[in-house]
Parts: sequence; structure tokens; C-alpha cells
Amino acid sequence: MRFVLIIMWLLHWLPLPILARIGEGLGSLLFLTLRRRRHICLTNLRLCFPDMPESERVKISQRHFQVYVRSVLERGILWWSSEQRLRKLIHVDYSMPMAEMVSSPTIFMCPHFVSLDVAGVAVMLESSLCSIYTTQRNKTFDKALRQGRSRFRAVKLFSRAEGVKPIIRAMRDNLPFFMLPDMDFGPKDAEFVSFFGVPAATLTALPRIATATHAKVIPVIASIRPGYDGWDVKFDQPWRNYPHDDIVSSTRYMNAYIEAEILKMPAEYFWTHRRFKTRPEGEANVYKDSKNNFQDTHH
Repeated sequence: MRFVLIIMWLLHWLPLPILARIGEGLGSLLFLTLRRRRHICLTNLRLCFPDMPESERVKISQRHFQVYVRSVLERGILWWSSEQRLRKLIHVDYSMPMAEMVSSPTIFMCPHFVSLDVAGVAVMLESSLCSIYTTQRNKTFDKALRQGRSRFRAVKLFSRAEGVKPIIRAMRDNLPFFMLPDMDFGPKDAEFVSFFGVPAATLTALPRIATATHAKVIPVIASIRPGYDGWDVKFDQPWRNYPHDDIVSSTRYMNAYIEAEILKMPAEYFWTHRRFKTRPEGEANVYKDSKNNFQDTHH
């Protein structure tokens, strides 16, 4: 891992168009070689877009591998480049001034698009924040990731095992909460809510924390700019009358928003995550890979 980090550090000096093309080339290679992840990606796309031609799903999957690997290499820019370079590459669209956003309890709702780390940097260039952090298995990478995500401002990172209480305390101290709410962490604190028409175990933490702290929810969407020109980060308008009285309705509202954003850039969503690994009682594992129920059609 130290060798990988050294390579990332060396590559971050390259102009973004060169670094991005290297990432896309590696992504194309990994699409061909990482059969299990390719299977997960295509399974997710088949579930979410059943009416889409298979050839189109394969194209999206190939492009996803390209932009995902690219985003990993581009973390070197986020972790080690100067603030001046980052401000040139990150193009931010604010629905209101950052100072106004963080003047009262705020949740930045950031879905799992490949450039989500760019969204985090966009916040930290202007404000401190708190977030939930999953400790990485490799201690060297864990240290690099923590340092990279907190080099501009003091950041409070809490373990998922600690629950929501530390987050609520930090928000009451006027730290905005940078939240990534759209992964499958199992049935605990989750409800089965439609995601592109498929029941998905979805954390209900967003409406619960918003209710407890009277926070406004501001979606933050990061995307790749065309022409290797950096990234766009959009701070959307705060959701009105949110959360709803019903927690499931509130969670479905979140999923519907994410669905709409995915349709704008389908290849940039994190399709290699097993979003539907937790199934309602009695339903089969959708990722089971066998000759009987899965045909790999990437060629």
C-alpha cells in the first residue's frame, strides 16, 4: 500500500487530462479482468433498468469502471495538490452562500457518485464538517485517507458503530454533517424502500437526524466536467418541508432525488456496490453468480 500511495503521489503532479486518461485506461483493463465486480455492476443495472438494451448497460458498466478508477487516481490531486490548483479544478455552483448554509444545523446529503471526495473537498475549502467514517483495513491507507480529508479544516470523523448521538452533538456545535446515505448496511436502522422500482434496504438516518436537529437538508452532487476540465460540484436548494411526518415517505423522497441525479450521469454512480445485497424475507440473493442465472455478455 505504501508503494501504491507513492505512485498516487507521483501521478498527482501530472496535468489532469493525462492522469484522467491513465485512470480510464486502467479502468478499461479492470472491466475485463474483475469478473465479480463486473457481475455486480451489470446486475445492478439490469435490476434498475430492465427495459434498457443489454448493449447499453454494458457500455454504462464499461464507462463506470473507467471513471471509478480515474476517481481513485484523482484522489492524489485532492490529497496533495495546492489549494490554488483545487480551486481552479473544482467548479462550484452554490444555491446560497456557504456562510448562510452553515449558519444553522445543516446536512449535506452526498450520494455515492464516483467524485464524492471532490464534494467533500469543496465543503472543506470553506467550512469544517463532521461525518461518519469507516476505518480502512490497511492502516497506511487509512492514515492517508484521514489526512487527505482533513487537511484544510478540522474535521470530526465518527465511527458508524458510535451511532448518531456524536453526530447530533457535533451538529449542535454548528458543524455541518456531510452524509453519504445510500449504501446497503444491512437491515439495522433501515427500511426497504424503492430504488428504481427495486426494494432496497435504505438507512433512515437522514430524516431521523434532520428531525432531531431541525437541520436543513442540502443535496451536494459532484460530477466530472467534460473535456478533462475538472469537476462540477452543485449545492442544491434545501429541501422544503423535509422531513415528512412518515419516515418511509421521507426516505423514499431521498431515493427519488438520487434516482433523478443518476439519470443525468448513469455511469458515474457507484454501481459496483452491492446495493441490493439485503433482501426482504424470502427473497433470493440477486448477486448469485452461476451458469443457470447469469450470462456474462461483456464481449
